[in-house]
Amino acid sequence: MTSIWLDRRDPFSSDPFEPDTRYDTVVAGAGLTGLVTALLLARSGQSVLVLEARFPGAVTTGNTTAKVTLLQGTFLSQLARQYSQKQVQAYVDGNREGQAWLLRYLEEHNVPFQRRDAYTYASSAQGTEKLREEVSAASTAGLDVDYVRDAGLPFPVHGAVRLRDQAQINPMEVIDALVADIRSRGGHIVSGVRLRDVTGDAPSAVKTDHGSVRADKVVLATGIPVLDRGLYFAKLKPSRSYAAALELQEDQAPPPGMYISVEQPTHSLRDYAVDGRNLLLVGGHGHQVGRTDSEKAHLSGLLEWAGGHYPGAVTTHTWSAQDYMPTNLMPFFGKLPRGKGQIYFGTGYNKWGMTNAVAAALGISADILGGQVPWADTIHHRITSPAGALSAVALNAGVAARLASDWGKVTAEGRKFDGMKRGAGGSTVAAEPAPAAPDATGPAAIPAGPSAIPAEGQGKVYREGNRPVAVSTVAGTTCRLSAVCTHMGGILHWNDNEQSWDCPLHGSRFTSQGKLLEGPATKDLPEAPPA
Repeated sequence: MTSIWLDRRDPFSSDPFEPDTRYDTVVAGAGLTGLVTALLLARSGQSVLVLEARFPGAVTTGNTTAKVTLLQGTFLSQLARQYSQKQVQAYVDGNREGQAWLLRYLEEHNVPFQRRDAYTYASSAQGTEKLREEVSAASTAGLDVDYVRDAGLPFPVHGAVRLRDQAQINPMEVIDALVADIRSRGGHIVSGVRLRDVTGDAPSAVKTDHGSVRADKVVLATGIPVLDRGLYFAKLKPSRSYAAALELQEDQAPPPGMYISVEQPTHSLRDYAVDGRNLLLVGGHGHQVGRTDSEKAHLSGLLEWAGGHYPGAVTTHTWSAQDYMPTNLMPFFGKLPRGKGQIYFGTGYNKWGMTNAVAAALGISADILGGQVPWADTIHHRITSPAGALSAVALNAGVAARLASDWGKVTAEGRKFDGMKRGAGGSTVAAEPAPAAPDATGPAAIPAGPSAIPAEGQGKVYREGNRPVAVSTVAGTTCRLSAVCTHMGGILHWNDNEQSWDCPLHGSRFTSQGKLLEGPATKDLPEAPPA
């Protein structure tokens, strides 16, 4: 699964990593938050190093649908139910400033973007009440929205909220411009290096998997903070959603705006012109990471929905993205608790990262450089509402229940399978499995016989003694790994769509070979000991 934005021929060329070098600021994460922050600091004359575990834009930024809009579904009315008007206004002001900064930057650097009206639409009569609440909340916050009956969609709707003159982008063109700009100002961008820890007083030791550097300030722009200070993993719900690019029939055309539904599952639409074709991009059908029977089924549901409204459309790309949803709704950014005033972070953009990421970068860079941003100060001083507190309690109770339940299933009688052994060269082969007890419970035990090794594209969790083991077969190679997440010990779930191991607790994800992809974990999965 490769997004249409990441389907490119030009690989990123990393700057060299130089251990023991000192910088004014080290930024971990080369998505939109990290790169805009790095650029703002480099503009001020700081020496800046950006560390990226994969390559710039590899994670959420390169897998978004890239709508740069202040109309964000029904988010403002949700905020208004939990926060004062002052807090809601601060959120809108921050997003407006983030949007304005980004579009101005694109104009100055000749990066293309398209102006589009944004719509939040209702497919049912029940959804229209949510639309009217959004009109009220958005209007009160100074957005010039209107309620329309016809949104220009190829299927009937009961109404829509419209905000004119918003924008859509190709996010990787933005990433490319930011990378070049940072480097032109003396900044360094290193790929393939993962931050592990930050210790000591300024200049802090920034520890990576390739050695350490020192920095006066550190910015965590890693989707979710990879340092557990502040316990933000307990305040964020990791969500995975899906997207596809479709080439339409000659008598079809994408709708003229950018759209998102109020109903669940969410359906999002926009167009994208490339190579003489005007593609339709659709998105939605999200779920909490690692907590679904089949990720493939979610993508299939999205494609089935799109095909029902655009018969004969040909899918050119499919992909997915991970977002973090704060239990109290408002994004987090600024100084990391217990970071001695030296560590900053941004997270929890609620799937609206094109504006929130830039807003967070503006707030973080102002904090570091000694500036004042009134809307950021207001957001920093928010008080969690009772509804937000209850949401956090429910989230963490669910995490605890899942942890206990999964470990209970792993240790249940009848889960034992001692049928993997090492062959020549370390390969994995099937042996005679131990018989399952009649009352085996939990996820299905690996079946007896030669089928014990998962088929191509499949993964299973089983028990060897007291150890949960993750076994998968991808591209003809069977791998045996610890099935325990390296973050906080969750039992991993096989993602059948991306052929990855996903943690249902806090959203860490690993390749079939155990390499860390994203999430709060900082270490790869170890191989399982020989059976």
